[in-house]
Amino acid sequence: MLGLRVPATPDVARAVRLTYGFQFFFGLLLWVPIFYEYQKQLGMSDAEIFGIQSIYYIAFCLMEIPTGMVADRFDYRTSLWLGAGVLVVANMVPVFAGNYTGFLVHFLLIALARSLISGAQSAYLYEYLNAHNAGHLYLKVEGVGRSYSLVGKIVYWPVIGLLMQWNMPSPYWLTAINAFIAVVFALKLPPIPGWQRTEGKTSKLLAGVGGAFSALKSSRWLLLLMIQGIAMFTLVRIMQVNLFQPALESKSVSVNWYGSVLAAMTIFEAVSAARPHWLSKKIGPARSVFLLTIVMALSIGLIVPANGIVTIVLLCLFSVTAGMSFPIQKKLLNDAIPDSRYRATLLSMESIMDRAVCAVVAVALGAYLAGGRLNEFLLLSCFVSVGLMALLAALLLAVRTTRRRRAQPVR
Repeated sequence: MLGLRVPATPDVARAVRLTYGFQFFFGLLLWVPIFYEYQKQLGMSDAEIFGIQSIYYIAFCLMEIPTGMVADRFDYRTSLWLGAGVLVVANMVPVFAGNYTGFLVHFLLIALARSLISGAQSAYLYEYLNAHNAGHLYLKVEGVGRSYSLVGKIVYWPVIGLLMQWNMPSPYWLTAINAFIAVVFALKLPPIPGWQRTEGKTSKLLAGVGGAFSALKSSRWLLLLMIQGIAMFTLVRIMQVNLFQPALESKSVSVNWYGSVLAAMTIFEAVSAARPHWLSKKIGPARSVFLLTIVMALSIGLIVPANGIVTIVLLCLFSVTAGMSFPIQKKLLNDAIPDSRYRATLLSMESIMDRAVCAVVAVALGAYLAGGRLNEFLLLSCFVSVGLMALLAALLLAVRTTRRRRAQPVR
């Protein structure tokens, strides 16, 4: 499977396979390429469609910390099967309520489902592997798991348009079925050895927020790594979701090629996601994320003078760096968390930061596109990202130097 060989015990190998299965089916949202056209055919306006998207981002941010607290308190596996179960319901709503209210409920439930698993998935994998003395496998397993979720999209997305023509709500039915299979995988996940549920009243659950903030306050290294992840995540989200079509349109690339270009980008991302250790072993994880983010930013900037073919090549290069950077960033964050009791909550905090910045950037992007200033936005994104990464590199170096000095014995 994508060249992965797990030199581990049978228990670890089984848990890894179940994790792959969960990631594959949970992430297989088959309606993504057609949901805009689907809602348009149902008579919804652009204002209604994008208004729902804005509400989705806000809801995601509001739900992240509460769901992370639930995962830390009650068990990561419970959070995973609950998230997949909510996803089943979420994808049935548009089938029976194809209107504004139905899609608003749909996306609110999607936000809840994704927030339930966003921190819990990585937290479970990290803790389980370390409990079995297999923590060295985390980077590879995280990368290959992300790769599998992308491979499913490569296979199914090209035919979704045909499926919708055959049966209009079929992408939502099929996604609900995938989510149900994800529930089955989550229920089969083995418990983490030695993990015990925290006993106490609701007040202790809420106290977990304070504990997570205290852990974050005590580790400047963790905070800087989160900020580094924001730059990376924002570039990926804005480029692959919001700028993909406008960039190709500005280069007069036929819309008939959009699906093929998106598939090619996803293939490159999937291949690189399965091999994040290549770069990480050579220059270290923190430097890897820094370098990859710089390459992503430069790829965006170079689109401005490029023609159609070169733009497609740059988009594929962008996807290679994106695929490799995500698993490395997740390992960096997990390694930097000082108290594992708040692992899912802290990972959820990073997700809040990511999506909050994305929401702000998306608003700015809309204004630039409305004014016909796409190239200006691309260059601004490039320069701001490079400048931010240079500043973060200096701060990370300063913090690392301080940590090493404190660790040295006093003579």
